[in-house]
Amino acid sequence: MQTLTRLFFPAALAFIVATGPALADSSASSAANKAKADPAYAQAEQLVEDGKYEAAIPVLEGIVAKDQENADAFNLLGYSHRQLGSIDVALGHYETALRLQPRHRGANEYLGELYLKLGDLEKAQERLDVLDDACFFGCKEYTELKNAIAAYKAKVGS
Repeated sequence: MQTLTRLFFPAALAFIVATGPALADSSASSAANKAKADPAYAQAEQLVEDGKYEAAIPVLEGIVAKDQENADAFNLLGYSHRQLGSIDVALGHYETALRLQPRHRGANEYLGELYLKLGDLEKAQERLDVLDDACFFGCKEYTELKNAIAAYKAKVGS
């Protein structure tokens, strides 16, 4: 029995370590795969990265017109609109991304940040809780939203 235990636990631990990242929501790798497969997505992603949100929006709208299941593109649409101050439009795109992929890390982070902008700490915390669950080994999106919530609390004195 001890031999089985000595063999089982190291094997189980090795399996968890090897498959953990694959079991976590992989919206970051999903976006990278989409960028490779779709030059328009890569273009939109670069425009967003460069802060050219107005130019990115029509490219992203073209992508979602062809692929209405593209949570990554809806997330970037939400982000672009939020950066331009179109809060209601951004909210709709984030909600679509999360309807398609509830554990989408980027959409959960950005929606949490949007809720902070709207003064809704409780809803921002809900997004952080989703990220805590989705990011089994931790992730950048969780850390960034956690830091944004801490900064918000310090600012408003909560």
